[in-house]
Amino acid sequence: MNNLSDTPVPDPGSNAEKKESKQSSALKKTSRYRSRSLSASSTDSFSSASYTGSSDDGDDVPPREKVQKNSKGSSDFCVRNINQNAFGRREIEIAEQEMPGIMALRKRAADDKPLKDAKIVGCTHINAQTAVLIETLIDLGASVRWAACNIYSTQNEVAAALAEANIPIFAWRGETEEDFWWCIDRCVNAENWQPNMILDDGGDATHLMLKKYPTMFKLVKGIVEESVTGVHRLYQLSKAGKLTVPAMNVNDSVTKTKFDNLYSCKESILDSLKRSTDVMFGGKQVVVCGYGDVGKGCAQALKGQGCIVYITEIDPICALQASMDGFRVVKLNEVIRNVDIVVTATGNKNVVVREHMDKMKSGCIVCNMGHSNTEIDVNSLRTPDLTWEKVRSQVDHIIWPEGKYIILLAEGRLVNLSCSSIPSFAVSITSATQALALIELFNAPPGRYKSDVYLLPKKMDEYVASLHLPTFDAHLTELTDEQAKYMGLNKAGPFKPNYYRY
Repeated sequence: MNNLSDTPVPDPGSNAEKKESKQSSALKKTSRYRSRSLSASSTDSFSSASYTGSSDDGDDVPPREKVQKNSKGSSDFCVRNINQNAFGRREIEIAEQEMPGIMALRKRAADDKPLKDAKIVGCTHINAQTAVLIETLIDLGASVRWAACNIYSTQNEVAAALAEANIPIFAWRGETEEDFWWCIDRCVNAENWQPNMILDDGGDATHLMLKKYPTMFKLVKGIVEESVTGVHRLYQLSKAGKLTVPAMNVNDSVTKTKFDNLYSCKESILDSLKRSTDVMFGGKQVVVCGYGDVGKGCAQALKGQGCIVYITEIDPICALQASMDGFRVVKLNEVIRNVDIVVTATGNKNVVVREHMDKMKSGCIVCNMGHSNTEIDVNSLRTPDLTWEKVRSQVDHIIWPEGKYIILLAEGRLVNLSCSSIPSFAVSITSATQALALIELFNAPPGRYKSDVYLLPKKMDEYVASLHLPTFDAHLTELTDEQAKYMGLNKAGPFKPNYYRY
């Protein structure tokens, strides 16, 4: 069920003797690019093991072994370095300037405290933008405990700033899988604190609470989920009759799918590729696996930079959209030998497998834009015949015995949150949507929502959009009474039926 359990951390010292001769061969055949990569890396030459470890940053002392307190004397947190909090606070202040919607919601609802007595377990990416959401929820009356949904996307300085603000935060960049689940458990199972709401990104907090604390799970008033993976899990639980609380599917709300998935990914795919590899896009052949909103954003951005873009799809409707947008729809095996960049954006598993990677040309860049780390079969690359070399943070060269190499970004996890920043404005839209969903579920009268998965009400989607219009000095046209009557609409909205596709 979890998105990390299929990613064991190998023993760096295993099978060393068996690999020595093959690595020696690879060493000779790849000296040209290796000398370049090592100048940008703090690692030594190839170790005696094939896999040299995760691409993580920070000192050598694990955060769980440190004794840290903030300036108020609290130790109810676990971060990389609490002393980085001043840098993190500046990051949060910068993000606030570009997040008008969530800041407007904070200002409008602060006096009413609509989340008073809400105790929220959060499991999301932890960065400056998420921090703005967390502090907004607190200003609206909530008590929170927070962990990261991705082991590589946490901004350590931001986590430190939240810890300094007396927010129980358990996250750092480069967690192990054991750390990952320990952090979530520390948020769920706290002394004198009983969670009654869950804000999830991927379903991991929901999964842990349901499996480990089933009695506690039944006392939860609602779940808000924002990812494809997490929503899929919720629908599976509902279908199996195991979902005992109402859940809000924020991922499929209009404001999330169009603005976070489409517009945000359109910018962040270029940023992450450029920052991590310094690649020039013009003339490159790229295959984007999946043409949903994330795939559409990626494909359009790369095409705009002069790339030759191919699309793979299972859905004939999405395939037709790609064709009408000027992209050639292919099977992955048809182009895998020639492409320079592979981007996955399906939400599925084993989209790119070892067979594909064996066929890739040397220097091919492989990355994932989908939520789960299962799209690229990274485990199949951790074998004695292949050598891993860390080039820079979140960038690994995987070297074949004959000297061919591919460039794997973020070990197959979300590349835009691991290798770059994301537009704060787009996150503001998603954050406002999440906050409204929490308010709706927490304050709903008994019986309004059953133990099922619901979409965000259209009226709330429109309200989130309206919060962001002043940034563009946008002025909405108002319906006259006659026009409203003719269309059968309320003048204040909602303006579209639930089945409308924007």
